[in-house]
Amino acid sequence: MKKSGFLILFVSSLLLMISAIAVAPVTAAEDSSSSTLRVDVLKYEPYPADIGDYVSVWVKVENYASGEAEDVSIKIEPEYPLSLDSETNAIQNFGRIPPDRTAIHEYRLYVDDNAKTGTGSFDVLYRADSDLSWVKESFDIKVGSNTFDSKGTVKLSNVISDPRVFMAGDEGSISFTLENNAQSNTIVIDGETYDTYARVQSATLEGTEQIEVTSQPYEGKGVLGPGDSVQVTYNVEVDENIEDGTYYLDLLTIGNSHSFNNNWRVPVVVDSYSLEVIPSKPLTIENGQGTLEFDVANVHPNALSSVAVSLEAEGVSFSPSNYFVGSMDSDELFTIEIDAKSDEKEFTGTRNVTIIASFRNGLNEHEFVAGERSLNFEKVQEDNNTAITVAAVLGLVLLIVAVYMYRRKWNPKE
Repeated sequence: MKKSGFLILFVSSLLLMISAIAVAPVTAAEDSSSSTLRVDVLKYEPYPADIGDYVSVWVKVENYASGEAEDVSIKIEPEYPLSLDSETNAIQNFGRIPPDRTAIHEYRLYVDDNAKTGTGSFDVLYRADSDLSWVKESFDIKVGSNTFDSKGTVKLSNVISDPRVFMAGDEGSISFTLENNAQSNTIVIDGETYDTYARVQSATLEGTEQIEVTSQPYEGKGVLGPGDSVQVTYNVEVDENIEDGTYYLDLLTIGNSHSFNNNWRVPVVVDSYSLEVIPSKPLTIENGQGTLEFDVANVHPNALSSVAVSLEAEGVSFSPSNYFVGSMDSDELFTIEIDAKSDEKEFTGTRNVTIIASFRNGLNEHEFVAGERSLNFEKVQEDNNTAITVAAVLGLVLLIVAVYMYRRKWNPKE
């Protein structure tokens, strides 16, 4: 009995060790792929997927690790009511993917004829190397025909960017007006009468690598009659390292049916030129004090607010310490005067003066060094011109009084 029990225990331990050895590589393999790759569904069309028709699904795989992924593959496993057009197309091999690079593959899925409106699910499996195990992610897409017989057409109008022109690092918003451009309540097509209501089932603004859209897509909940409109606003963030230029965001709208969907390209302008602060006369103070004059110019394409200028120099105080200009239109020029005073009245030579400008572009605050200039210190001998002038005036007054008294003495009747 003892030998039998010992044998059972030994066999059990051995099986446990074997299973642990078998499981460990799988776990390590899964960890290796999941810590290297990331998969997502980029988009699918049509939206929603039509019952009894094909839907295209774009799957994106990204290598976000610091090293290269040697042999990347993905595999799709759809669930009812979705099915793959061909099982031979289930696996897509991308080969090597360098760090911070992505690969995209389009799958074609069929929606069963007897499907009901709702959601369809599928799994995307991925691995970083053929020797590793698959890692699985699940995704859903909308299924069902959300089409309408209405013939109203939506047009894009009144695109407003706030601020109108962005700078690097700015946050702001972009607003659109979606309008039903129908002129009457009904329209006759091939002898049939249709209403002209327009539906905006959804409106999605897609950003770029350096312009991020932080708002959720708009989901329409009603209809637009002829001439009616709805305003949609999205918040955006501009990367701090973006270069000046014009960038285009995609505005995707789902309308009455797939034939009424739209894709507009919306321009976003980035221009980081702002203020120029230039001395309008030589920067000189005499005997430790003087007045400095500058021209402040707004070279940005749109108006700036809360414009202010301040100066900094060793051993010098300035008044006002922060010259507040206020709002400035584009290409507007404003001249300011700032008093400078130093206790070193005997000093001659130059000191660097730093010009600091600040402003707001929309709700974004900016401050930067507008330049450095040389401030000249001069010692000027004070002359006696003032005393001489006073003496001359006093002498003239005394002369007039003396003449008057003389005439009074010799002409008492006057």
